[in-house]
Amino acid sequence: MTRDMTRRRFGGGLLAGSALLGVGTGMGAMARPALAAPPYRGPKVIIVRFGGGVRRRETIDPEATYSPFLRHELARRGVLFPQMTISSQEGVVTSHGQGTLYILTGRYEAYQDIAGELFRERYEASVPTLFEYLRRAFEVPAHRALLINGEDRPDEEFFTFGNHHHFGVQYRAEVLSLYRFKTYLLRQKLAAGRGSEKELAELAAELKKLESFDLRRVDAAGQVPEIEAFWARWRDFYGDSGFVNPRGDRLLTELAVRALKQLRPALMMINYQDPDYVHWGNASHYTRAISVIDQELQRLVATVEGDEAYRDDTVFVVVPDCGRDDNPLLAVPYQHHFNSRSAHEIWALIFGPGVPRGQIVDRPVDQISLAATVGRLMGVPTPHSEGPPLAEAFL
Repeated sequence: MTRDMTRRRFGGGLLAGSALLGVGTGMGAMARPALAAPPYRGPKVIIVRFGGGVRRRETIDPEATYSPFLRHELARRGVLFPQMTISSQEGVVTSHGQGTLYILTGRYEAYQDIAGELFRERYEASVPTLFEYLRRAFEVPAHRALLINGEDRPDEEFFTFGNHHHFGVQYRAEVLSLYRFKTYLLRQKLAAGRGSEKELAELAAELKKLESFDLRRVDAAGQVPEIEAFWARWRDFYGDSGFVNPRGDRLLTELAVRALKQLRPALMMINYQDPDYVHWGNASHYTRAISVIDQELQRLVATVEGDEAYRDDTVFVVVPDCGRDDNPLLAVPYQHHFNSRSAHEIWALIFGPGVPRGQIVDRPVDQISLAATVGRLMGVPTPHSEGPPLAEAFL
């Protein structure tokens, strides 16, 4: 892609998106846009949350990395920001859900569980997510804006939209996760009506328990038809047991690869998480999980490069949700809850069409700049994000 082509595509998308954002409905989150949105013709974007919290040393240090494909191959294809940080301002927490929302909204907020429950992390952003910005600015159906989520983080299922009155639920993303498949499977079994009265009652109780996680009751009747069809194909291939399909972060890649082939997303975020299993006390859980994410990145890139519609038209944004401590006095010095300096120290890698190659940006940058950067890549205004776009990410 030439520089002029990139500029024309960005400029046209920005003007169209700006016009739509200027249309106020005055009807709150459930309001419909007054004008039909234009079709989206910009690049696809895949955000990879290199998650569970990782340190720079084990990921981007060329001498110590457990992620060689990322550091030695992908870094040559794009722009590496090794001095990205998460702000130390009051109320900013270095953890997984918060970091994910900082990336998606471009804004730091002091999040609390929306029901005020202890040890729950059902957060609701006060500003739009990237999914909402994209779907309001352009005609992108819900199944083409996707969040791929891990099975052990049901609270993160609901990061698909905020509560800003000009955006909201009708612009949300769809979610692919084992949690969503389980709810789909339970509804299918209840609809089939096979089994005793007691068995059906147990299925209904299990479904009610799973649905109770979603205090906003967005998908109580199921997901959009395209996602329901996705789950039907998943069930045909892997069955009902849950013992056949991949697990952990390999599951997220399998969901993402199938989504690329079947749902054709324009914007997708994959929330890898397994390095966080280091909390169990074994340092190898952490380093092994980094290696697995590196392998899964290789599969994702190969899938994109093998697809004519995505090849040369997909930008990857790879970034951790948070860093980790390096306290040598701890039995396992890989924590992130103590607000240490290294828990705020992360990085980002951006590569794809329209992004310079082989550059390392040796200046401090901020995690919340990623939302505006993705918005600019896609030609979508992000007026409520607070971080400026990363200028080095553009030709």
